[in-house]
Amino acid sequence: MAEVIRMPKMSDTMTDGVIAAWHKKVGDKVKSGDILADVETDKATMELENFENGVLLYIGVETGASVPVNAIIAIVGKEGEDYKSLLEGAPAVTVAPAAEEKPAVEEKSAAVAATPAPAPVAAAVPVATAVTGDDRLKASPLARKIAEDKGIDLRNLQGSGDNGRIVKRDLDNAPAAAAAQAATPVFAPVVGQEAFTEVAVSQMRKTIARRLAESKFSAPHFYLTIDIDMEAAMAARTEINAVASAKVSFNDMVVKASALALRKHPKVNSSWLGDKIRFNQHVHIGVAMAVEEGLLVPVVRFADSKPLSQIAGEVKVYAGKAKEKKLQPTDWEGNTFTISNLGMFGIEEFTAIINPPDACILAVGAIRETPVVKNGQLAVGHRMKVTLSCDHRVVDGASGAEFLQTLKGLLEAPVRMLA
Repeated sequence: MAEVIRMPKMSDTMTDGVIAAWHKKVGDKVKSGDILADVETDKATMELENFENGVLLYIGVETGASVPVNAIIAIVGKEGEDYKSLLEGAPAVTVAPAAEEKPAVEEKSAAVAATPAPAPVAAAVPVATAVTGDDRLKASPLARKIAEDKGIDLRNLQGSGDNGRIVKRDLDNAPAAAAAQAATPVFAPVVGQEAFTEVAVSQMRKTIARRLAESKFSAPHFYLTIDIDMEAAMAARTEINAVASAKVSFNDMVVKASALALRKHPKVNSSWLGDKIRFNQHVHIGVAMAVEEGLLVPVVRFADSKPLSQIAGEVKVYAGKAKEKKLQPTDWEGNTFTISNLGMFGIEEFTAIINPPDACILAVGAIRETPVVKNGQLAVGHRMKVTLSCDHRVVDGASGAEFLQTLKGLLEAPVRMLA
């Protein structure tokens, strides 16, 4: 009997998914374990695996379309089998194009007597906006993303997908010359003309907007900032990296110090659940990482029990997977506390929005060279500001302040983290 394939829920926050590319077409023989399609979720592009043996009888969603979780997207069965009864009564799926760049130009004429209007100038066109004979880009969203990352001009490629659509395999086989000929947006100022580019909101950006808006407007945030002397941490990091198997960053040290401080202050390592508060006895640190579409937060599990070198190695692996959109649900689920670091961008101090279901998030600024007074003498010191955002439903000011005092003590005497 024919079996329906539905859009699976690939993450805890996923409500719909985008078919980035189909790897099979109607009439193809498929077996269990075959990859039917690539699905863009709110956090990554993941493979849709088939679990039935037979023939792909039906595809109900076009490449680039957004589909709600649990909606029918395909049917697999015996060749020639009647499957239409499986679609009867199924809710209609409204499929909308996913993440299409839409260049547009809005012109305002300049009223100058007896002066001809200047020739119109085209709006800036992003790298991924290749145009075909029908003036519409024929490339999957995944192919667009890869082309943008690699700087490849899609106009130089011949698509091997349906109707000449450019798909991922075309990018994998793209000649080096295609990357060298990447299109560069040109913004030519023209009097009396305004230009802009509109880009549809990605699945990831939709989820970020929804979850952080819910957090900001439902959790009463308050903020605590403390200044930390990083001289000892800088010296310790130099010694550690001389012998460590994985190079340790300052952020890795903050992760370790935070984990140890959370073990001492369980109120900060907690979650608001409406009618109860969960005090987590385990310490799972989410490490915020910026990617092209927004922000991903892979989780270092049981960070309080791991050495610095292991934390450093895990974070490095996560960073690579995040950049390539290869993180899996097990990589980003289960955080009990989150750290967001903008110090590498020179940001000295900022506040972060709490990452649900956590009760707190730590915003880490840059280590800055600043004048300090030591033993009554003016000297040059290295200081770092961190700001703890707290959900006041769970954490009180004193609890947050005590956590920061412990964190400060660990970073100012890092040998305590190695004991």
